[in-house]
Amino acid sequence: MLKRFSVSLDDKLLAQFDNYIQPRGYSNRSEAVRDLIRKVLVNEEWEQDSEVVGVVTLVFNHHQPQLQEKITELQHAYHHQITSTTHVHMDHHNCLEVTIVKGRASQVRELAENLIALRGVKNGNLTMSSTGGHLH
Repeated sequence: MLKRFSVSLDDKLLAQFDNYIQPRGYSNRSEAVRDLIRKVLVNEEWEQDSEVVGVVTLVFNHHQPQLQEKITELQHAYHHQITSTTHVHMDHHNCLEVTIVKGRASQVRELAENLIALRGVKNGNLTMSSTGGHLH
């Protein structure tokens, strides 16, 4: 069931919001507002150490001594949080590793931070979401 409510915004802020949502393909402001609210609620779950899912993305130089071994050691240490891992050879020197994780927010974040901090990791990111059970 949908409920309507009104929001008052300054002209400048509304124009900035429209400029934000237009290139993202929203058909209307309501859907954009719903997505922003969901995002805030998901972030709140992460802060409350709830059960979450996420993706850890790493780009690294595979010639970095012992880096692959350190990645594997960390993955084994957090094996309860890891659902799957995909390894892609980008070119002669660089690899992309994507790890899907699930568990308590603090454990997932800790794993991601430890992986991203490894010497030889050129770029790393944690994309997080909740399991979404309470979101509509």
